[in-house]
Amino acid sequence: MLKSLNRSHLICLTVFALTLGGCASQSSAPKPSQPQKLVSLAEANLPAQEYLAQAQLATHSENKHRLLLLAAQAYLQQGDYSAADKILTSIGKQLSPQPQVQAQYRYLTAWSQHLQGQERAALELLNYPSQWQLQNWQQANRWQLQAKIYGVLGQGFQQAQALVELSRYVPAETTEAVNNNLWQILQSLPLDQLAQTQVNQAPLFAGWLQLAYIAKHYGVNPNQLVRHLGQWQQRNPMHPAAKKLPQDLQSALNTQPYNPKTIAVLLPLSGKFAALADPVRQGIMAAFLAAPERGINLKFFDTAVSATTAYEQAVNAKAEFIIGPLLPNSVDEVNRLQHSIPQLYLNHTEQQISGKDQYFFALSPSEEASDGANRLYHNGIRHPLVLVSDDSTSKRMAESFAQTWQQLSHTKAEIHYYQAGDKMKLAVQQALGVKDSQERIARIKQLLGTKVEADFRSRQDVDAIYMISGPNDLSLLKPFIDVNVSVFSTPAPLYTSSRSRLEGDRNAIEFNNLRVSDIPWLIAPTEETKAVSALFPRWQNSQKRLFAMGYDSLSLVDKLVQMRAFSGYQYQGLTGNLSVQADGKIIRHLSWGKYQQGSLIPL
Repeated sequence: MLKSLNRSHLICLTVFALTLGGCASQSSAPKPSQPQKLVSLAEANLPAQEYLAQAQLATHSENKHRLLLLAAQAYLQQGDYSAADKILTSIGKQLSPQPQVQAQYRYLTAWSQHLQGQERAALELLNYPSQWQLQNWQQANRWQLQAKIYGVLGQGFQQAQALVELSRYVPAETTEAVNNNLWQILQSLPLDQLAQTQVNQAPLFAGWLQLAYIAKHYGVNPNQLVRHLGQWQQRNPMHPAAKKLPQDLQSALNTQPYNPKTIAVLLPLSGKFAALADPVRQGIMAAFLAAPERGINLKFFDTAVSATTAYEQAVNAKAEFIIGPLLPNSVDEVNRLQHSIPQLYLNHTEQQISGKDQYFFALSPSEEASDGANRLYHNGIRHPLVLVSDDSTSKRMAESFAQTWQQLSHTKAEIHYYQAGDKMKLAVQQALGVKDSQERIARIKQLLGTKVEADFRSRQDVDAIYMISGPNDLSLLKPFIDVNVSVFSTPAPLYTSSRSRLEGDRNAIEFNNLRVSDIPWLIAPTEETKAVSALFPRWQNSQKRLFAMGYDSLSLVDKLVQMRAFSGYQYQGLTGNLSVQADGKIIRHLSWGKYQQGSLIPL
């Protein structure tokens, strides 16, 4: 503390002395016979105290201010925005109107605001007047900070724009790294956004958007991809990506897709898990019948007795690709075998071993919670409250949500667990701060008398509530939340996963305004959805999800290699927008609906 006070005292004394010195020099100091060389603002390589000492000795007023700006920058490089702010506040009104000095002052102030979490204020400061003529390093600093801030805000499109501008000002040896970062951001943007935002953009950025759209739209069809890339290069001969394509796109071009004629499917076709596997089998058959032109020969093998035996039977049947097994223990069993055939497992396990021709696809509740964290963050949510049922599946989902939230926001998610029954209401009140408010009211009434009238208060810092529960819990949990939101507060938006979704089409007025994630096929029903419901009237949503999974598993076979090579490609399947990680794991991005007037409406 004493060290901090001494440093603050030194900064204040230095700026005060420089202010007096500046006044004296204006009235009595002789004018220099020749212009003094100005201190460069490009880099702050010395400790802040060194610049402060040099500023005290400087005789030229602009150099004093430049040295103080360098001192502020040195403090910011240490993460000490408090010390930097003292300097910046002290000299702000005295600075030269010269654009280079003004731009550096605004850049450093914006940097300080960013360190303090004031992202919007920082962006406003970085909106420089268009007439300013600045050096390349200043423009590079400006656009690099803007890109970083937009990344924190989860605004990928604006972040990509800033990176395009940054690429114009960085040294040639740095351009490739900037473009690689830009390409990663563009891959994360939805296909429809890439299509809609190409109009009215600067040529350089428009070229990147067009390339990202082509790569994502034609990524799993090498022939079409090559043709459209050629056309794009002809239209954009001077574009940096025309001279050197992004590495993952080049890999996708050079990769041969799987084209199997015999596909083996490993499922528990008998025994106690046969009912679980049947919707998957039906989905695979539906995809098979929908594309007869592929000329595939499907063969099913039963894993009920031995997954190893079923795998060996598939090998002996000359299978060129294998789908399955489904159950986790069967996945582990087969995964440990020696593999010579490409395979798409229908589950994830902790022991899975990934090879270059092995892929893992699952309807994982934990991944759905992770996708929920992504959704909230990209919706602008920054302080979510997570209410979690005290059971093993919900706990795993909460851990997955928390991990993704930490990666996105660099902050810990606030998680509260509840138990079913009478303790649920108490957990909600404690999480929303209502319990504390009620206790304060009780103490006041005890002091002043019971005639005191007061309404409880609930927390106002929470900007969303994500609920991890089953549908039975949710029927009680949501009303508890509704009645425990203070009349003085704006209700936070409510989110939940498909585990909480009601079965059937019954009216659900009590769930109004609740947002729910689920597979696209169940958020926005199609004619095919209705046909399957008519064909299997006893199926519930869980079985329909397995059907969709089976359908997607066969549809993915000839796309998997390119999807793995080109991470930006997303296949729009029945179970979500699907992409493949480098380790072969298939990631799903789900659709969302919102209950309105008792019905679930797609968002």
